[in-house]
Amino acid sequence: MYAELGGLKTGNFIVIDGEPCRIVEISKAKTGKHGSAKAHVVAIGIFSGNKKTLVAPVSQRVEVPIINKRTGQVIALTGNSVQIMDLETYETLEVEMPAEEEIKSKLQPGAEVEYWEVMGKRKIMRVLKTA
Repeated sequence: MYAELGGLKTGNFIVIDGEPCRIVEISKAKTGKHGSAKAHVVAIGIFSGNKKTLVAPVSQRVEVPIINKRTGQVIALTGNSVQIMDLETYETLEVEMPAEEEIKSKLQPGAEVEYWEVMGKRKIMRVLKTA
């Protein structure tokens, strides 16, 4: 999916260098003597947590990731990964252990989690209720 850069706001999502990111800061510079207005975007990667920047004309079309928010139940914790069963399809999948200590501490078999599927990758975003 594509959107015009000038129409995006803080909190929206954008793909920078092939990675889905959440916009944390966006500023628009007025048009100069020659050329179009520019937007300066600062975003944080959903999966890597890295800071990315993008400077482009506000009229430029940029890729916006499609985020599929789903709920699942934790089946098992195996070292660096978490086994989740989707509560809608009953499909079992393996997701990387979240880096955030706040989420990691609440994970246990039987807990309900919200996970996002973005561009073929999955990530646990929050724990909905513990077992």
